[in-house]
Amino acid sequence: MPMSISMIVLSSHLVVAVADTVPKFDIARSCKLDVAATAGLAVDQSIKSCMNDERKARQQLGSQGSKFPAASRASCTSQESIGGTPSYVSLQTCLQFGQ
Repeated sequence: MPMSISMIVLSSHLVVAVADTVPKFDIARSCKLDVAATAGLAVDQSIKSCMNDERKARQQLGSQGSKFPAASRASCTSQESIGGTPSYVSLQTCLQFGQ
């Protein structure tokens, strides 16, 4: 019995550590798919702008992400993982509205 309690304690620390990190999204793929679905700016310019926005949002999430409640981080991250085009900008928006 003591072995199972210690395993639970060890496991719970791993879950918290994972929840505190910014998820890894393929922003190049997401930006290409988003640009393909819209019209307007030149494709290269749109992808470059999208990538810059995503990088900026990821950096902000890395420095400010811990200020959001763990439940919000978990919920928003799972919402972003559904659908195939996850976005740090969308994740950041979800977290900001969730407060």
